Amino acid sequence: MIQTSNSSDLTQQYIALEHRYGAHNYHPLPVVLNRGEGVYVWDVDGKKYYDFLSGYSAVNQGHCHPRIINALVRQAQQLTLTSRAFYSEPLGEYEKFITTLFGYDKVLPMNTGVEAVETAIKLCRRWAYDVKGIPPGMAKIIVCDGNFHGRTTTVVSFSTDEASTKHFGPFTPGFEIIAYDDIDTLAEALNDEYVAGFLVEPIQGEAGVRVPHEGYLAKAKSLCEEKNVLFIADEIQTGLARTGKMLCCDHEEVKPDILILGKALSGGTMPVSAVLADDDIMLTISPGEHGSTYGGNPLACSIAIASLKVLTDENMAANAEDMGTLLRKELKKIHSPHIDLIRGKGLLNAIVIKHSNKEAAWQLCLQLMENGLLAKPTHGDKIRLAPPLVITAGQIMECVGIIEKSLKVLD
Repeated sequence: MIQTSNSSDLTQQYIALEHRYGAHNYHPLPVVLNRGEGVYVWDVDGKKYYDFLSGYSAVNQGHCHPRIINALVRQAQQLTLTSRAFYSEPLGEYEKFITTLFGYDKVLPMNTGVEAVETAIKLCRRWAYDVKGIPPGMAKIIVCDGNFHGRTTTVVSFSTDEASTKHFGPFTPGFEIIAYDDIDTLAEALNDEYVAGFLVEPIQGEAGVRVPHEGYLAKAKSLCEEKNVLFIADEIQTGLARTGKMLCCDHEEVKPDILILGKALSGGTMPVSAVLADDDIMLTISPGEHGSTYGGNPLACSIAIASLKVLTDENMAANAEDMGTLLRKELKKIHSPHIDLIRGKGLLNAIVIKHSNKEAAWQLCLQLMENGLLAKPTHGDKIRLAPPLVITAGQIMECVGIIEKSLKVLD
């Protein structure tokens, strides 16, 4: 069990409960949280922290945003679930709102992000057989190395991360893995007449915030159009104002054929995801061929409308752009020998740590925690920095000071 010198008995009590009764499929920092508001969270001992993970971008609007919580409470007191065996009052309103906002004919509501990815895969394959005319069972979807689209058996079938694949096979066929941010390789792969779709993260978040070269997404979309291949954007982490635009694809004025959303679609209150597409794609699926007990439930619909309105009404994309620029500018002034690289877009950023100790990034995160900032390493040497989008310039400056102070632990 993980301990730090400053861990209280109460903290250890809760950590021990999780360790004893929960599956060991996560490696958390040794902090036990019980409250959140805006950019802050508090632990069971009352210590306050900046949250620089934001629930992997599920809490873009800030913890417990009052408008989102009010929508949740109002709907929870009225009707939470009907299943899709019946129509419900909030569902049509939500469908109209989200399709109008993003410019699509239809939305298929789901719950978790990976369910939405699975839905997009099924939609792409059905379109391939019914519309493009690919022979049954032969459709291929191109994906990129370093991808993270979730952890179901089908989705890990095209992961290049050994931790996601080792001893979990046999895997689902029908995917071709190519290099990320390599337009020439994509062009070559698209020559295969059986390719139905290209599934891509506009920025690879879990891989350490890998930002492709400018123009990559626009060129990829153009190539897909030439070959009658669906461009599928997984905007679960990069979307909903995180990178300084409502969608990361908006930076290059790309409209995906299939758009996948999740995480901040509920403002961090419950699992809500969505797949958007136009009628020629979405209506290839008929009643009974796909669905979910909880997908499009009244509670989720009311929350999602409120969450999207908060993002737009409070202009959070613009704040993410401005605060992200400030964060990267100030981090570059630190000139620490332990910072190899700073990269990102909007408020989705990462520091790549340079140190002989392969546990240096973890040690730094422990020190950040001690100094009042919560972040987590990914892929060993990378630390993602993604605070809620309500963060202010003064708070950014304070957090840069915490990071600079904490880096001294690696000296």
